[in-house]
Amino acid sequence: MEFAKPTLIAIPFFILTVALEWWAVKTKRAAGRYDTKDAITSLAMGLGSVAVDTVFAFVGTYLLMLFWPHHLFEIPVTWWSFLLVFVGYDLIYYWKHRLAHTVRWWWSEHVTHHSSTHYNLTTALRQPWFGPLTGLVIISAPLVLLGFHPAFIAFSAGVNLVYQYWIHTEAIRKLPSWFEAVMNTPSHHRVHHATNARYLDANYAGVFIVWDRIFGSFVPELEHDRPVYGIVTPLGKHNPLIVAYHGLFELLRDCWNDGPRPWRWVGRFINKPGWSPDGKHSRSQEIKEVYLAAHPDQAGTPGLPSRHLKTPATNPAAVAAE
Repeated sequence: MEFAKPTLIAIPFFILTVALEWWAVKTKRAAGRYDTKDAITSLAMGLGSVAVDTVFAFVGTYLLMLFWPHHLFEIPVTWWSFLLVFVGYDLIYYWKHRLAHTVRWWWSEHVTHHSSTHYNLTTALRQPWFGPLTGLVIISAPLVLLGFHPAFIAFSAGVNLVYQYWIHTEAIRKLPSWFEAVMNTPSHHRVHHATNARYLDANYAGVFIVWDRIFGSFVPELEHDRPVYGIVTPLGKHNPLIVAYHGLFELLRDCWNDGPRPWRWVGRFINKPGWSPDGKHSRSQEIKEVYLAAHPDQAGTPGLPSRHLKTPATNPAAVAAE
């Protein structure tokens, strides 16, 4: 079963719209920021991701095809089945994305996408160079077992990714309330890319923001707390290889520094970013606690606990998020 690759088809559209937004921002016709080195790095990351995904696509296909002989139904490829797999995959994507932020092994890949301190259309193209090698692709197995062919799922995933491209911009502020209530938008996704304490662990949606509303991870963008983009420790590098693999190298370095203690290595791999075996954590919950200790009046406002839990963060230097 063969399908077109939506991301490849959309490349001319990506190039044209990046050029238009870049021009509009530089001429003050649109809100946003562009840094030439940062933008070129993001473009390079996008091209490299296409190459890596092409080379290693067989890995994801192989893993999902292991489940195909056991599918329950024969679901044909039609317009209605595409709608079903599109919505179903978006729910899968929500959990895939959430895991990529809450398990360090998967974060070591996904951190690439969050490494820019700018937020524009080139940020959408700043994609990892791991392909399906992290194994997270296996989360799509339920769709295969239901009867959606892996190639059909891959096509739906490509359309999902193309949708997410346009929400990486500051040029669009807020859209009509009915659209913001159901769909992922630039406003919602700016929250996701922000390092502000209130915005951590929020808005994992791909296409439909309703998943965040249902599963309790929705936080609105507030005008008085504008998003600040990046990761806990700003990378400050533009070398594509460093951008692509610094998360993995940092994870392996921490394991090396632990010495021959495999239980610590496992802990680092499966716990949240910022977890430390010595208890000196700088996870999102500690970052929120540090913020509330300094701003107790903000308790209970969007994205923050209703009260200060009096559990002091053991690494107060970490005041931003990954």
